[in-house]
Amino acid sequence: MKANNLKGQSSPYLLQHLHNPVNWYPWGDSALEKARRENKPLLVSIGYSACHWCHVMERESFMDEEVAYLMNKHFVCIKVDREERPDIDHLYMNAVQMVSGHGGWPLNCFALPDGKPFWGGTYFPKEQWMNILSRIAALYDENHEDVRKQADNLTQGVAKSSLVVAGEDKAEFSRQSVLAMAENLMQYMDDKEGGTKGAPKFPLPNNHLFLMHVAQQEEKQDMLKQAVISLDKMAMGGIYDQIGGGFARYATDIHWKVPHFEKMLYDNGQLVSLYANAFKVTGNPLYREVVYETTAFVERELTSPDGVFYAALDADSQGEEGKYYVWRAAEIDEVLGDDAEVVKAFYQVGGKGLWEDGKNILLREEDPEAFALRQGISPDDFRTTLERAKARLLEARQKRVAPGLDNKVLTSWNALMIQGLADAAAAFDDRDLLNKARRAADFLLAHAMEAHGALYRTTGGENQKIDGFLEDYALFAQALIRLYEVSGQKHYVLQAKKLAAFVLEHFSTAESSLFVFSSDQSEALAAPYYELFDNVIPASNSVMARVLFYLAHLFEEPAWGQRSSQMLRDMLDKLDKYSSSFTNWGILLMHHTRPFHTVVITGPDATAKARELHARFLPDAIVAVADTEQAAAELPLFANRFEQDKTMFHVCTMGHCKMPVENPTEALQQINGAMPSD
Repeated sequence: MKANNLKGQSSPYLLQHLHNPVNWYPWGDSALEKARRENKPLLVSIGYSACHWCHVMERESFMDEEVAYLMNKHFVCIKVDREERPDIDHLYMNAVQMVSGHGGWPLNCFALPDGKPFWGGTYFPKEQWMNILSRIAALYDENHEDVRKQADNLTQGVAKSSLVVAGEDKAEFSRQSVLAMAENLMQYMDDKEGGTKGAPKFPLPNNHLFLMHVAQQEEKQDMLKQAVISLDKMAMGGIYDQIGGGFARYATDIHWKVPHFEKMLYDNGQLVSLYANAFKVTGNPLYREVVYETTAFVERELTSPDGVFYAALDADSQGEEGKYYVWRAAEIDEVLGDDAEVVKAFYQVGGKGLWEDGKNILLREEDPEAFALRQGISPDDFRTTLERAKARLLEARQKRVAPGLDNKVLTSWNALMIQGLADAAAAFDDRDLLNKARRAADFLLAHAMEAHGALYRTTGGENQKIDGFLEDYALFAQALIRLYEVSGQKHYVLQAKKLAAFVLEHFSTAESSLFVFSSDQSEALAAPYYELFDNVIPASNSVMARVLFYLAHLFEEPAWGQRSSQMLRDMLDKLDKYSSSFTNWGILLMHHTRPFHTVVITGPDATAKARELHARFLPDAIVAVADTEQAAAELPLFANRFEQDKTMFHVCTMGHCKMPVENPTEALQQINGAMPSD
């Protein structure tokens, strides 16, 4: 079939539409100029490669000649990969939500030739879609002035919706605010099945991390229990790939049984972090298993030859959602032979795992030891049987037609995986995981970042020069700070500082203490956008506020700390009302309501001795390490603290330091307030 104007694009999602009869254009000057020249409205259709309903609408409508005729005749049709261009997605998603009250993908939005949106929706069946196309075309031709006014009003509404005006409020941060947030969040949590009440159920890692943090700060065991219930249920449910490791996007039911089978890098990077930190708190071997199986999945299926990470695996294979992952009982019998019956019982095959048409989603209700004892068999023998069975089932599954791979390398999503690996390396003192994190970070520093601090959204391919968004700068800077803590390699934190300086210069506006999503060096869309809400991925502004907070401590930059505090202060009135959407902001609030510790470790064994601290859950501390005087250079907090032949721990709070000590146990006691200051 003849290719359309998407030829030459690198996005797998765009290339899926390359041979549609719809004359798709990528977003850019060519499409926008055509719309202006021909006075046609834009039809901006947004999705991503792993989106099930995007595939459905393509098959039903975009591959249909009759539908394509209407689209080509009346509109300039633009296809956008939301993962490459989240700025465009934010603009039109906000517009559609204002018009219809809901959003989702595929997102189909109609706009004036200048990009201002005036109407839109999500998935439409073919006949309804054709009717909408005809009505919008007639409306644009016959009531053009009304359409223009609607576009102006809608665009102004979108611009105002995310703007938080810089305030003069000097209200103090308080523990009461933290507790109000936590109690509000707990009202929405499911204390039986974990996650938030009802269905669908999304993992939302930051909510559980927030609860773990509050539990530690305020000794709220009910909040730790809630986080543990969620982590246990997710790890044992169908949302977790019991054979190959890794998590699907979300569960469609309240029991975490039936996943939406797509696997996203951003979920798995954050969940590795979450389970690694939860292991530090609980010592639960299940969490260690989840971390290692998930990192193995990422290495096997989402890692490029350069050591960076691909974006996603599709939900579908051979046109059927979940086909790659589900099992019939007879298939398991054939693969496992004598081991089949006990393994099927463990994974609930034919019972709770039964899904539809005789197919099973593998899930479990207990750990292998408890199951073995209940079955009257040796736990050690059953563990051996189970590991053998998992390897055989994985090998057999890999002979199936695999889901499609989205091989984009996105800076922000890679940053989440880098941080996950660094957190896992810290929890389990695993140098191999740390080296994988470093390899990916080093590649991005070499290929996605310019010497002056500018960052690109993507690497590789002809279209790699998409400017980075605030999300990319914030998450990569955060990952580099964590990588510095765990590795002791100072160039990571120096690069994080360079990224933060670029953000301060190019993402700031006069109207707000918050940062705009796109820099002043990037394309200006119809309305600016400030990302406020912590969702599946925390808001880029909350991440950036935390980055500035940590860098202010590491580099003794009080102005950066003041900017971070002002950002938080301007958000305060939102936090306790809708806390589930602001938990990353909530973690920053906790840094302001209890002592925050900078732990400076100097001397020949600094990196080695720091490992005992890294094995603990210390959410209110940041660790700076220098084995040599050269490693201490350029970070002012090391000044006059380095001794050649002695490793010392300096525990400081807001510039006030306790007596230096020589072992990590004493340092931990100081962090916990057990020793007096000098």
